[in-house]
Amino acid sequence: MGAPDQIDHQVLSDAADWFALLRSGDAGPQDNQRWQQWLTQDPDHLLGWQLVERIEQQFMAATGDHPEHTEATLQQARHNRLQRRGMLKGMGAALATAGLGWFSWEQTPLPQVAASWGADLQTGTGEIRQWTLADGSQLWLNTASAVNTVMEGPIRQIQLIRGEVLIQTGNDPRPLVVFTPQGELRPLGTRFSVRRDAHETFLAVYEGAVEVTTRHQQHRVIERLQQTRFSDHRIAPTAPTRVTRQAWHRKRFIAEDIRLADLIKALGQYQHGYIQLSPQIADLRVFGGFPLDNPDQALSMLEKALPIRINQPLPWWTRIEPAASR
Repeated sequence: MGAPDQIDHQVLSDAADWFALLRSGDAGPQDNQRWQQWLTQDPDHLLGWQLVERIEQQFMAATGDHPEHTEATLQQARHNRLQRRGMLKGMGAALATAGLGWFSWEQTPLPQVAASWGADLQTGTGEIRQWTLADGSQLWLNTASAVNTVMEGPIRQIQLIRGEVLIQTGNDPRPLVVFTPQGELRPLGTRFSVRRDAHETFLAVYEGAVEVTTRHQQHRVIERLQQTRFSDHRIAPTAPTRVTRQAWHRKRFIAEDIRLADLIKALGQYQHGYIQLSPQIADLRVFGGFPLDNPDQALSMLEKALPIRINQPLPWWTRIEPAASR
């Protein structure tokens, strides 16, 4: 039996089609028999089926849905969106197109997730929250983020465990240090955001300046309206950043002539499940402000403004296609 990332895309396509059909309520006895035959034809068929099942289980676990509630939701979705059998076709192509995207979603950075469970401050998927710290600093956590804070002692400390944080420093004269696995950041009276990625840290400075020191003692001061990335041994060249980039703390995403694919990637971080975008429309340009706390509304806004069509075969599956697609 092959590894999950070695499954043929056609097998994944077939597995997704079978899953959608069997869960839609439209399958008859002959469909069930043909599914059983398909399942036993090749070991990879079973592996593909198990992968699709695992995706739904992760969605249910992440959203807290009870199986009965999920079934009711699926039935409602069938009445509302699966009027035609043709809606089911193409789910496999979506999974095949998603390809490694599904495997990446499945392989969450578990150490970060586990550590965030006991964090001082944390947010869930789609949640954005603000805190006022004991030193008067303002702190916002983006979706699925977590930090530990220590405000006592000669040095104020913030440890970014997961996700992204926006900080507006207070008037406390003691030094403030933000720690990530790649190094530390010392704000010089400032407003800035820090995001922890897989193997590096992203920094954007909106006011003042921030001194970066990597674990291997590389130093650089990042000035206002500049951004950079750094690993434990290297700081990348700076690039301009926009003040509007921090709009997420107001639960808005400001699109200023960006690709539709980039906007969909951003919106996907604020909801459970998967958004599959057709490559044919990935390069459409987008302008405007979109609500991060209501992804469905954001998608509806896009559908009205762009030549696209949005449908949702299952609660955890959203497809965005060209409007002329049939």
